[in-house]
Amino acid sequence: MKFKKFLRIFLNILFWGFTFGIAALAILLLIYGNDLPDYKKLATYAPPVATRLYASDGSLLIEYAEERRVFIDFDDLPPQLVNAFIAAEDQNFWTHPGIDIQGITRAAVNNGLRMLGFDARFSGASTITQQVAKNFFLTSERTISRKIKEAILAMRLERTFSKEHILTLYLNQIYLGARAYGVGSAALMYFNKPVSELTLSECAFLAALPKAPNNRDHAIERRNYVLNRMVDEGYITQSDATTAMAEPLNINSGFTAQMDADFQYFAEDVRRQLLETLGRDTLYNQGLYIKTTIVPELQHAASSALNKELDRYNSVRGENEPKLQGAIIAMNPHTGRIVAMSGGRSFADSSFNRATQAMRQIGSTIKPFVYLAALERGMSPQALILDAPIVGWREDNSLWKPENYDKKFLGDIPLRYALETSRNVPAVRLVQQLGVENAIEVAQRFGVYPPDLKNVNLSLALGSGETTLERLVLGYSAFVNGGHVVQPKLVDYIEDRYGRVINGPETELIEWQPDMLPPERVDENEPLSDPQSLYQMVSILQGVVERGTGKQARVPGHTIAGKTGTTNDVKDIWFVGFSKNLIAGVYLGFDMPRPLGTGAGSHMAARVFADFMKTALANEKDQAFSIPDGLTFVRVNRMSGAAATEDPNGTIITEAFKPGQHPNPAPATKATTTGPVVGGVF
Repeated sequence: MKFKKFLRIFLNILFWGFTFGIAALAILLLIYGNDLPDYKKLATYAPPVATRLYASDGSLLIEYAEERRVFIDFDDLPPQLVNAFIAAEDQNFWTHPGIDIQGITRAAVNNGLRMLGFDARFSGASTITQQVAKNFFLTSERTISRKIKEAILAMRLERTFSKEHILTLYLNQIYLGARAYGVGSAALMYFNKPVSELTLSECAFLAALPKAPNNRDHAIERRNYVLNRMVDEGYITQSDATTAMAEPLNINSGFTAQMDADFQYFAEDVRRQLLETLGRDTLYNQGLYIKTTIVPELQHAASSALNKELDRYNSVRGENEPKLQGAIIAMNPHTGRIVAMSGGRSFADSSFNRATQAMRQIGSTIKPFVYLAALERGMSPQALILDAPIVGWREDNSLWKPENYDKKFLGDIPLRYALETSRNVPAVRLVQQLGVENAIEVAQRFGVYPPDLKNVNLSLALGSGETTLERLVLGYSAFVNGGHVVQPKLVDYIEDRYGRVINGPETELIEWQPDMLPPERVDENEPLSDPQSLYQMVSILQGVVERGTGKQARVPGHTIAGKTGTTNDVKDIWFVGFSKNLIAGVYLGFDMPRPLGTGAGSHMAARVFADFMKTALANEKDQAFSIPDGLTFVRVNRMSGAAATEDPNGTIITEAFKPGQHPNPAPATKATTTGPVVGGVF
């Protein structure tokens, strides 16, 4: 009888306890369950993923990310990595409905014993599913209401998604220290390897990180704890655990996918441009694949050539003296694809990119544009210009008395010779004959100077105007590409995380046939100049390298053209040169302009160019510059411009003449002019 009475009381308690439990649960659901976030959107989970920048050969340069994350599908997760996290974080994960009653009870008992002074480990009761609910939708505040919401969300997640999907969310979202979110990023950060290559020891280490992601002082101890838990849960044998415990943890000191220093100026230029065009969230969080134009072999060659020259100069100066800086940029003159760029001696010391950001006077590198204006107006490359002293020439309040670098005057000399040897006085006379605005207009047309120049004057036509090395190289590109405007191109194409091209050439794909020819070039702009004048200028610039001021830029076995440049007092030195399919420009100077001193000059920039081009063209066949129709080639005397048959003494060269142009008459006598010519008379 007593047993029946006891059983009745027990059943009543159980009934009413169950009833009150259901009622309490209903009340909690009513209070906390109606305004919970929309958890169903996790069906199409697309977490913030790092954007990756690649070189033209597919090698990784750098990652851009606010949270470093590499998304890994469940099927690509190593089983031992999954087992390690379950053993460490949620041993009943595969069976509980989102909350773990057994775990809650165990945690309550352990924590109670610990508070009473017994040797028991503090433990939590949050399941992996609850952590997903908290990490995606809730704050980390320690309140009863948050824990209730977390439990409700966890149970709803379990009813909606598979266990595998929940684990995928968890292992890709969890913070594991060192700015690494998710196991894919953590494997790279700590061990510099993908998750598929992790050892058992490394899997256990990553599984130990959620408890203290930024504290690696007890890494071995925590890893061993996880290995023991895996033994307890039957995932590995004791022998496996013992072997893994003996394995040293070769943890990187914060692996950050450090980029080769040679690429940093280029990568920063890419980042700046994409930040402006794509926006911060897209660039840093959308997992873009960015294929750039940079060619690693050429980039290394460019940085090496520049730094060698800078080190040669700086090594003989005092430690406290300012250091010479410089820049080099190389591109395809037909497409604008930048294949190499260095903006200074060290990005770590100065991120200022002297190839694209430094506005400096360009000196004699302006002269080809001035001389092109003369060629366009029908002057022959052998037209004679007087190289004689000029006095009494005023412009505004300035009194001009231009001089040549050698302090000598040669009398009448051909236009070609004047430019090949970069003589100043003939250039001044040519500007006066053309008119300053006409002389400058070509540099504006080719993009070297902006179209809205203020205070147009003679000095601008002689190189006192400022521009960047990049703009100067783009201007020179038009000499060799048929007179076409090209834009600098740093990126070939961009793909989103799903492999869709979001920025790149919209080209219709055509099935390849063996007899196909390359498509015709589609020109979006009219040529900047006529092809015959352009070729005459290229031919003269080829002479600069072969016989003139640019001899240091020679590349044995290759056809090279280019121009040196030096500003007043040798404060800035330049060289821009090109082969048929590659152009490069070099700038050297102090960040705060000052003379480089005795012995310095444009030969230093030309030497950098040659060092780079020797590597860049090492495996290329020599290609002559393209010759347009309608030109006649005649052998002439270099100093007189007369046909070689009439003036055979001295250096003989081949000249390109347009229709109606002819060699000069043979000179009767040639005397050096020393007397002044007042007022700039020709």
